[in-house]
Amino acid sequence: MQTEPFFTAEEKSLFFAKYKQLLSSLYAFLEKEDIRKMRKLMQQVVSLDCYARDKNGINGLLRNIDTALIAVTEISLKRAPVIAILLYRPVWKNLITLEEVRKTFDDDVALIISRLLKTSDLYARNTAIDSENFHRLLFSFAEDVRVILLMIADRLCVMRMGKQLKEENDRLRLAMEASYLYAPLAHRLGLYKIKGEMEDLSLKYTDPAQFDFIKQKLNETKRSRDAYIAEFIAPVKKKLEEAGFTFDIKGRTKSIYSINNKLKKQQIEFENIYDLFAIRIVLDTPPERERLECWQAYSIVTDMYQPNPKRMKDWISIPKSNGYESLHVTVMGPRNRWVEVQIRTVRMDEIAERGLAAHWKYKGVKEETGLDEFLNNVRMALESKEANPLDLMKDFKMDLYKDEIYVFTPAGALIQLPKGATILDFAFAIHTGLGSKCVSAKVNNKNVPIKHVLNNGDTVTIITSPSQTPKRDWLSFVTTSKARMKIRQALREEAAKSAEYAKELLQRRFKNRKIDVDEGLLMRYIKKKGYKTLTDFYLDISEERLDANQVIDDYLELERKEKETNERTDVRSAEDFVTTTEAEEIATHQDVLVIDKNLTGIEYKLAKCCNPIYGDDVFGFVSTQGIKIHRMDCPNAQGMFSRFGYRIIQARWSGKGDNGYVVNLRVIGRDNITIVSNITSVIGKENGVTLRSLHIDSVDGFFQGHFAVLVKDTRTLGLLTGKIKSVKGVKSVERLNA
Repeated sequence: MQTEPFFTAEEKSLFFAKYKQLLSSLYAFLEKEDIRKMRKLMQQVVSLDCYARDKNGINGLLRNIDTALIAVTEISLKRAPVIAILLYRPVWKNLITLEEVRKTFDDDVALIISRLLKTSDLYARNTAIDSENFHRLLFSFAEDVRVILLMIADRLCVMRMGKQLKEENDRLRLAMEASYLYAPLAHRLGLYKIKGEMEDLSLKYTDPAQFDFIKQKLNETKRSRDAYIAEFIAPVKKKLEEAGFTFDIKGRTKSIYSINNKLKKQQIEFENIYDLFAIRIVLDTPPERERLECWQAYSIVTDMYQPNPKRMKDWISIPKSNGYESLHVTVMGPRNRWVEVQIRTVRMDEIAERGLAAHWKYKGVKEETGLDEFLNNVRMALESKEANPLDLMKDFKMDLYKDEIYVFTPAGALIQLPKGATILDFAFAIHTGLGSKCVSAKVNNKNVPIKHVLNNGDTVTIITSPSQTPKRDWLSFVTTSKARMKIRQALREEAAKSAEYAKELLQRRFKNRKIDVDEGLLMRYIKKKGYKTLTDFYLDISEERLDANQVIDDYLELERKEKETNERTDVRSAEDFVTTTEAEEIATHQDVLVIDKNLTGIEYKLAKCCNPIYGDDVFGFVSTQGIKIHRMDCPNAQGMFSRFGYRIIQARWSGKGDNGYVVNLRVIGRDNITIVSNITSVIGKENGVTLRSLHIDSVDGFFQGHFAVLVKDTRTLGLLTGKIKSVKGVKSVERLNA
């Protein structure tokens, strides 16, 4: 029997080339015997089939070498993390033990592997992250940032191999996981280049048509863009040379992902985007002259081109918490076009490209404390036993993407906050007790409310009151996860106290009126009143939205009615039950959806927000009420993919859509009863179509009709809408989402 070779000829050549590159990049940081020890261990585990190909045919050892190369060359990780990534799989497969790793290398390598093992489900498989795994990921993040840097390297490696993934579903999940978690993590850690590549690849896999459209447009406009960049750079370059600077200057085209966001956000055509690129000036200067020369270069640029004062950002005087340092200014270039110019040094550029890890290369460079503070907040959130995993995920991502501002306490201490932070965020950042008692503040000696949004450089004095307690509406305007977490915690504690007090109050009132409470009857009463939880019911009593005596009267009335009903009503079959609520459409054997990996016969519901029908491009969303099927163009789709990507599953139609689906059409035309008659006639004559209801409104000589029709599939719907459009006097026909 012929076995598949461990390496193809091409893979073998590729492996040794990458192995040499890895050793070359890492050599200065290795200890004397590291290479010999690694080679011996690798030969041992390869012979035991440790690095077998995965289901996509990807060689495990090649993937590990690629990941290690990204970790070294693009993130600046050194000896221990790289050895750990190469030995992770043999330890995970129990071919070598952590104790062997510790004896062969050292405690640090073994520690990183043990922390990688905690997130083994995330690392070993390309699956969407559930809440339990997300907790483990955050714990690893809070324990050792190097573990997350390695996972980012691995995810980037797999995304670059996207074409080799056989299942479209795997590619889609990988892209969503990268966009909602790993790209924001890369952003927070200062890995802007990796973040941009992950976002571009994510768009390439989730919306290939849009990705190809923007890529083609960029290629078409490259010549004119390059000419403009050269025109802008030439005089700046001349002035910098005359001033005696050693520097590099170039134009950098913005990422396809960010361009796509501009197109969607601004609702404009590609040709109307002017800031497709930025100019970057990188100065080669000694550390002691960095600030001086950056500001000198800034002065030269702004002397030549008019700056926009609202778009000037100084991250040199106060760097970002991830170590990012740069001067950004937007100036009016030739032909009245705004151009962003970034000014930084070689050291700053490396940190901007490779993130926080690049700090470790420069001895004597002070580490920023912002990340430590952020990680402390992560630990605090994880230690909160009542923390909601979904809230954690939402807050975590929000914090990852926030830009920073810096404000001062009255004593002059500097407090770092996300952009958009309020007085309350500032108060909670200093101390939980201060936030809970905050009633207002003075900003630059002016009185402001707790909702006031802070600006860079503000000096803030918090004003408190002993009677103040956290309010639910505070959650609507705080921006930091720490403030949100502490407010929720206080509200839960307060709600629990209030509910317990109200429960005791109600029990006393029942006792005073000598009424024995039937708990089942009370629960039926509470449910009938529309309460989802007992806490909500008791809270309404404690806050006097519900009168305890009235509750008892209503309870007695319900008891009387149930007794009368039981006395005069014969026993009836459950078959006689008639629902009084609108039922959602459930899958049947006649119109089948294939869920996830070729699973059929799973119960699902068609989402009411977009009313999918047979033939629509659809996806599944795992909700608390089961699997909901949405159209790909559902108005809520983007939010679900970006915020809850881990709950998205693949779905496709199979079989036949014989049962029929209700579709709502909006038809606009001239206000003439004959036209409406003609439309209803078209619907009546169309095979496989039934008119369920219609509603007509007329205004200013036009009618707007809402027609609910029952159709078999998208093909039938397409034929119907085409015929309605052909009715004389009809201006437009539109399918409504709901």
